[in-house]
Amino acid sequence: MRQGGESKAPLVSSGENPPTAYRREPTYQGMVKERDVYVPMRDGVKLCIDVYRPEAPDKFPALLAFAIYNKDLQGPDMADAVPPQPAWTPLWTGPMEAGDTKFFVSRGYVHVIGSPRGIGKSEGGSSREWDCYDLIEWIAIQPWCDGNVGMVGISGFGAEQLAVAKKQPPHLKAIFPFDSRGAYGEFGGFRDEYPGGVVHLFRYLVGHFSAMHQNRGAPGALPPEREKFWQEAMNNPDYKIYPHVYNLIAQKGQHMPPFFNLLIDPYDNEAAVKKSEAKFDAIKVPTYTGSGWYGYTYKTHLNGCQHWYRNIKAPKKLMLAGPAHVERPFHSFHNEILRWHDHWLKGLDTGIMNEPPVKFWVMGANEWRTACDWPLPETQWTKLYLSSWERLSPTPLEPASVDEVQAPDVFVQMPPTQTGAIQKLRYITDPLPQDVLVAGPAVLTLHAAIDQDDTNWIVVLKDVGPDVSVLTVREGEREIPKNLPERELTRGWLKASNRAIDANRSLPGRPWHPLTREARKSVVPGEINEYQIEILSTANLFRRGHRICLEITCLDLPTGVAGATNAEYVPYHICSSKTVMHKIYHDLKRPSHLLLPVIPNG
Repeated sequence: MRQGGESKAPLVSSGENPPTAYRREPTYQGMVKERDVYVPMRDGVKLCIDVYRPEAPDKFPALLAFAIYNKDLQGPDMADAVPPQPAWTPLWTGPMEAGDTKFFVSRGYVHVIGSPRGIGKSEGGSSREWDCYDLIEWIAIQPWCDGNVGMVGISGFGAEQLAVAKKQPPHLKAIFPFDSRGAYGEFGGFRDEYPGGVVHLFRYLVGHFSAMHQNRGAPGALPPEREKFWQEAMNNPDYKIYPHVYNLIAQKGQHMPPFFNLLIDPYDNEAAVKKSEAKFDAIKVPTYTGSGWYGYTYKTHLNGCQHWYRNIKAPKKLMLAGPAHVERPFHSFHNEILRWHDHWLKGLDTGIMNEPPVKFWVMGANEWRTACDWPLPETQWTKLYLSSWERLSPTPLEPASVDEVQAPDVFVQMPPTQTGAIQKLRYITDPLPQDVLVAGPAVLTLHAAIDQDDTNWIVVLKDVGPDVSVLTVREGEREIPKNLPERELTRGWLKASNRAIDANRSLPGRPWHPLTREARKSVVPGEINEYQIEILSTANLFRRGHRICLEITCLDLPTGVAGATNAEYVPYHICSSKTVMHKIYHDLKRPSHLLLPVIPNG
C-alpha cells in the first residue's frame, strides 16, 4: 500500500502539506507591482488585473489566478495585513485564494491576478465566456512573459481553470485546480454540490441575510415555466419554515439570483450532464486537482475533484488533504505547486511525474500515503449489516433462521419549528480486533418506510473509541460507555423522492441518482423502499479497539441564531416541515447494510 514517500516517518506531519524533498530556493529579491492594468477582450470590454513580476529584464512563465472574487482581496499587500489564518480563527476569509505572490515571484514566475467582466474594477457587459481564454493569450505575448502560462488558485480560482481548459487556449501549459467546483455543469453543477438532491444553504450563507427588499422595484413576471416553479416554491411548506430563505424566494430573483434559481428548480438536468460528459476529453492540459476531507461538508470540492480526476484523459494527479480547510490567504502546499509548474512550464526535472499519481491524507494515522489510482484498485468492498439493538455486524443474515423477519428500528423527527433535538439511530460495531484502513466512497443500502411522502436521509460515519469495554449482564457493563471519544469522518445525503438509480452510470461505491425533476418519485407513506445513499469519500485508519459507527438521521440545524452558522462552510440543509416517522428494516428480505472500501494490509 505505501508507495514512495520518506524513508523514515516524520515526527510530525501536516495535513495541509504533503512531504516533499523539492525545495527550490528563491532567486529574485525585487518585485515589480503593476496594479489596475486594463486588458481588452475580443469584444472591447476591458478586464482589470494586477501583475506581479520579478524585478529583472528576463522573460518568465506566468501563473494566472482568475476568479469571480475581487482581485483586491488577493496579492502580497493583503497577505501582509492578514497573515495566513487557520480555518478555526475568526479572520479566516474564504475568497483569499489566489496564492502566495512572494513565493511565486521570488522563484521566477509572473503572478497575474484578475477577475472577469462585471467583477470588481473590470468593465461589464455581454458574455464572459472567453474572458479567461483571451487573458491567457494576452499574457503570453507580453514582453515579460516567455509564452508559457499556467494557472493557480483554489476554489473559485480552481473552477475557472477547468472551465478555460476545455477551450484549449494555445499558451496554457498546466493547471493546478485544487478545491475546484463540480464536474457536471458549468462552474459547478447541481449533483456535485447537492448530492442526493438535498439542498443546503452554503451559497446563501456566503452571501448575507436579505432582511430588506431594497429599492429594486416590484418583482416582474418570469417565463411561464419558471413562473410555475416559483409559485410551487412560494407554496412549499419546507421553505416557509426558514423565513430568510422564503424572503429570498419572494423577491423573485432580484436577490442572489443563482441561489433563487436553485430554490425554485432544485434538480439536475440530464442535458447539462451529457454536455459535461462530452467535454471531458476537451481537457488536454496537464491537471493537478484535489480537495481536503473537510469538503464533505458542502460537497462540491470533494465530489468535483474526484469526478474531474476520473474523467480527464490528460496527464493528471490527485491530492486529498487533511480534515481542516487550508489557511487563508492561501499558501499551503506551494512547493507541490512549484514542482508541478517547474516541470510543465520551466522544463525542470522535479520528479513529480515519476511518483504515484494520487496522494491522500489518512486520518487516524495522521500521515500521507500514495496510490496508483482512486478509488484504490486493491479496495475490498466489505459489508457491515445493520442489526438489532443498533449493532453493525459483519455476519451475513442467514436463510431459514430468525433473521428472516425482524422488527424495524424507528425514529420520529419533529421539524425545527417545534424542537431543537435531532433524533437518530446509531449503529456501531464491536471494538475492532485489528487496525482497519477505510479509503474511498462508501454506500449505505437502506430498506425503510416513512409515514410522509418525502424525507431527507442524512447518514454520518464516525470513528468511536478506543473502547476496552465488553457488554455483559454485570452492573456497569450493560451499555457502551457514554463518554467515548468520537470523530465524525464524512456524511451522505439522499432526498427520499430522488431514490431512482441510473445503473449505467453507477460505479462501485457510487450509486448515480439522476436527481432530475422527471426522475422524482414521491414516497407512498408506509411503503418500504430501498435507498442507496452514497457516503462521501474519506480515508481513516480505525485503530484496534475503536468502533465503526453509523448514524442515521434526517435533520441538521443552524449553529447560530436567525438561521446563521458559526462556520460558513459547514451549512445545514432544508428539512421537512412535517413530523416524520422513519422505520429502518434489517432482515433477510431487507438486508440494510453499509458497504465500506477496506484497504487490505492498511
